[in-house]
Amino acid sequence: MLKAVILIGGLQKGTRFRPLSFEVPKPLFPVAGVPMLQHHIEACAKVPNMKEILLVGFYQPNEALSRFLSNAQQEFKIPIRYLQEYSALSTAGGIYHFRDQILSGGPVAFFIMNADVCSEFPLLEMLEFQKEHGNTHVILGTTANRKQSMNYGCIVENQDTNEVLHYVEKPSTFVSDIINCGIYLFTPEIFEHIGLIFQKNQQDLLLEEQMNGWQRAEVIRLEQDIFTALAGREKLYVYKTDRFWSQIKSAGSAIYASRLYLNQYHKTHPERLASNEEGRPTIRGNVYIHPTANIDPTAVLGPNVSIGTGVTIGAGVRIRESIILHGATLQDHSCVLNSIVGWDSTIGKWARVEGTPSDPNPNDPYAKIDSETLFREGKLTPSITILGCNVNIPSEVIILNAIVLPHKDLNRGFKNQIIL
Repeated sequence: MLKAVILIGGLQKGTRFRPLSFEVPKPLFPVAGVPMLQHHIEACAKVPNMKEILLVGFYQPNEALSRFLSNAQQEFKIPIRYLQEYSALSTAGGIYHFRDQILSGGPVAFFIMNADVCSEFPLLEMLEFQKEHGNTHVILGTTANRKQSMNYGCIVENQDTNEVLHYVEKPSTFVSDIINCGIYLFTPEIFEHIGLIFQKNQQDLLLEEQMNGWQRAEVIRLEQDIFTALAGREKLYVYKTDRFWSQIKSAGSAIYASRLYLNQYHKTHPERLASNEEGRPTIRGNVYIHPTANIDPTAVLGPNVSIGTGVTIGAGVRIRESIILHGATLQDHSCVLNSIVGWDSTIGKWARVEGTPSDPNPNDPYAKIDSETLFREGKLTPSITILGCNVNIPSEVIILNAIVLPHKDLNRGFKNQIIL
């Protein structure tokens, strides 16, 4: 039997995803029409012998997360549970803390997946690769260009055997163009290696005579603490994929991930893609429209557009490369390009909301998306435009490269606060 563990982090993470992560946990943010996590779960549910999916993180359980888990279990007919950490234990510490839950039932192997990645998830191929290499530990890798590779974990492999000879997390100089995708396949033996690091941390903390050292001893990183130790010992191998993969660190990268998933829907979920029909809006390229959305037939949507639940779109509206979230209203002849329109927001008639796309270099086949911070040197990094929850953009207003948040003025009710 097999299991899967999805690492979802917690509130102190996802700062580059703000302000969107203020409203929902980042792993539940809709990408290509469904919560980010659902893409992982769909991939895991297709693996034969997959008996359970565990989510590990330190979000407080809430109604949104509970509802998602309940719906996912019903849809995919597989047990899904959330295991809450008492503190942020990092990528290896979290799974080590819940090792008894992971090993319950005797899985022969289990996947570990970071929630903030977008991928075609070649899980079956990783299983076959693991069998061919003696049932050892496997990292999913892909190729990046030389400059961008230094922003990721870099893998030096034996090209004949695919063994990981050397691993460096975010090196200061070029090491390798093979990068860590944040998706792994482990055997239960991995906990022996994590346990050795845990014991070493305990000893180090006892020597330092620090209070509450037992808590910090459990903070263990897969990348720096485990992979670097296993490299070169014939215990760690890399399976390289040439299929799509991207991180989802910033809000801009969510639009890029949406494009990748929408394109994949042609193979996996053609029913999710809108088509041109008489009396319906004009569709250009890949577009997802939730059945509850109300869209005027004169609107033009796409490419790469995702329309959420209860959205209202008026006559003559143009939307391209954007995500429109639950309950938003786009009034007649408004235009939205390279933007995310937040929950229950309103864009007035003839208003224009536009951002700058943060796509990878189209001339470089190995380029990855740059997950920039929102601000650099006190200025907003040019990227997509984000309208937060309950934002009201008046008619005939132009918003370019901005983050717009609702701002409460006690004398005048709610206004908009624009960060340019």
